[in-house]
Amino acid sequence: MTVSSRSAGALTRLSVSLSLALVALPLHAANDDARTLDTLVVTATAPSSPLHWVTDPRLPRQPVPASDGADYLKTVPGFSAIRNGGTNGDPVLRGMFGSRLNIVSNEGNLIGACPSRMDNPLSYIAPETFDRLTIIKGPQSVRWGAGASAGTVRFERDTPQFDQPGVDINASALVGSRNRNDQVLDLTAGASPGYVRVNGNRSESDDYKDGNGDVVPSTWRKWNSDVAVGWTPDADTVLELSAGTGDAIARYAGRGMDGASFKRTSYAARFEKDNLPGAWDRLQANLYYNDADHVMDNYTLRTPNPASSMPMPMGSNVDRRTTGGRIASEWRWQDIAIVAGVDAQDSRHRSRNAMGRNTYRQQPWRTDARFENLGAFTEITLGEGTAQRWVGGLRIDRAEVKDERATSGMMAMPNPTAGQARRETLGSGFVRFERDIAPALTWYAGVGHSERMPDYWELFSPTLGPAGAVNAFTGVQPEKTTQLDLGLQYRTDRLNAWVSAYAGRIQDYILFTYRDGGMMGSTSQATNVDARIAGAEAGAEWQLAQQWKLGGTLAYAWGENRSDGRALPQMPPLEARLSTAWEGERWTVGALARAVSRQGRVAAGQGNVVARDLGPSAGFATLALNTSYRVNEALLVSAGVDNLFDRAYSEHLNLAGSADFGFPADPVRINEPGRTAWLKVNYRY
Repeated sequence: MTVSSRSAGALTRLSVSLSLALVALPLHAANDDARTLDTLVVTATAPSSPLHWVTDPRLPRQPVPASDGADYLKTVPGFSAIRNGGTNGDPVLRGMFGSRLNIVSNEGNLIGACPSRMDNPLSYIAPETFDRLTIIKGPQSVRWGAGASAGTVRFERDTPQFDQPGVDINASALVGSRNRNDQVLDLTAGASPGYVRVNGNRSESDDYKDGNGDVVPSTWRKWNSDVAVGWTPDADTVLELSAGTGDAIARYAGRGMDGASFKRTSYAARFEKDNLPGAWDRLQANLYYNDADHVMDNYTLRTPNPASSMPMPMGSNVDRRTTGGRIASEWRWQDIAIVAGVDAQDSRHRSRNAMGRNTYRQQPWRTDARFENLGAFTEITLGEGTAQRWVGGLRIDRAEVKDERATSGMMAMPNPTAGQARRETLGSGFVRFERDIAPALTWYAGVGHSERMPDYWELFSPTLGPAGAVNAFTGVQPEKTTQLDLGLQYRTDRLNAWVSAYAGRIQDYILFTYRDGGMMGSTSQATNVDARIAGAEAGAEWQLAQQWKLGGTLAYAWGENRSDGRALPQMPPLEARLSTAWEGERWTVGALARAVSRQGRVAAGQGNVVARDLGPSAGFATLALNTSYRVNEALLVSAGVDNLFDRAYSEHLNLAGSADFGFPADPVRINEPGRTAWLKVNYRY
């Protein structure tokens, strides 16, 4: 639903009152040592173990992130995002996009519904309402679902434990340029038998101005709320039921329509039991239901442009319901650890649309696609807790997709594959060797293989399929990735340095080619090609003196379309970050410099379902400053200025600005925000 100015004002007053009330509370907490926030503003993240990154999404970070999950991921080297304005960027890891990146939140999958990924999965996730963000790069895990050839991203919530009655509070408030206004509250009350956890967030911002002073359409208003009730009869057992909802609006500079609603409905149940008899260590089981009800139109947040391809008011309502579950067991014998389990997922997509304002509501829903997946997996670690470890896993999936479109194409012709189903048996696996050469030095090498079923956007969104196929549904083949990952990590009290590299071969890489003009207008074609990818990331954090830190990261991705002898599209350019911080007993002062090189290796007209290469892009550099002050162990105040010199620049991965908003008719990249100031307060009780 649309958030009115009256309700927005009421929510703002409520959030301000709540923030003042929290500050007035007694500033003490149980287990203070374990609950103290890091005083640094996060500017980059280092790996916690080979190919695994873990960070707290509630910490202040710079650049100040948007309200979606994609900008949070960008502090991890190797991540970038396809930009389309203020919020809901689409995440890209090492140049890989879409369902190659498995997104898991609260142990379930919430899949967007828009055929052009206007509502990608991360647009429904409020990162600060989670306790932990875990990232696994590459096809180096089989536990969390099928097809994760680029990697896995998990937003996790911990299980609260109370020995006696008590209350835990995590809250934050942020204000910034262009009426940026965020509030987050996470409140847990419990005792030894169980707990009740309520969390929610609200975020809003007006259109931003770029470094040239030009307004870029980018308004958003978002809110989320979740509640969980848990039973903890002992320290090793939890049974939890949860429910959540949320909604939003988002104005897009790079699309012909805006997001008029992002309604989310979620239900989940989970059971966990630890320290079982003998070698049986843990049992986990969960069920989930997630529904994304998304509305796109060209009249709620803009005025229809008579000179555009959509001159009259029109709206489209799409809905994606995803249900599933997982059960897994873990065993340990001395230094051997095994996990094995099964998971299942069922997903249904439907839509309705019409010309005129809100007339889509009178139209019937039409289901166009159904997806099913059943998988079994196992992972084993030999030498767990020792200096030399072998980690491996196998997974097999049975995937099915059914085409339920009665008609297809712009002319609504009869669909030649109506009622047909595709079934595929897919295998994935990996093996990785890890060795601690010295207490401070670890190296690893791993080979992974992933087979991925084409997703909704690859089967149902393209105008055309491969040559000779009646459509993409019949012609696009599953994607197969085999990748080598290597890395080295050095960690001491004063220096944390790491480097990782990868090289992979992708058989039947799913590539989109766009053609403008002609009798059919703009068309997209999905085909399979063979491709190669390679790249590297590196980083270091050095404690130069007792109160002075220096850090930096570097990330590079490369891709080649071997079938056509040209570059693979949508590859991010070389990026470097350099940060420095002075830490006092209560104060920190820091700076972040970001430099991105020119990208000349492009494949004009080719890309993915969201974006295509617009040609070579220019390099740029920006500087940001931050400071924080710890009032006490419960209260942290931080502030910063992003893009200090008000540079006008744009990212290489970018949607072209829409002509509806005054951008040229020819593709032009959307500029990023100009100088941005922000202030944030974090509170823990």
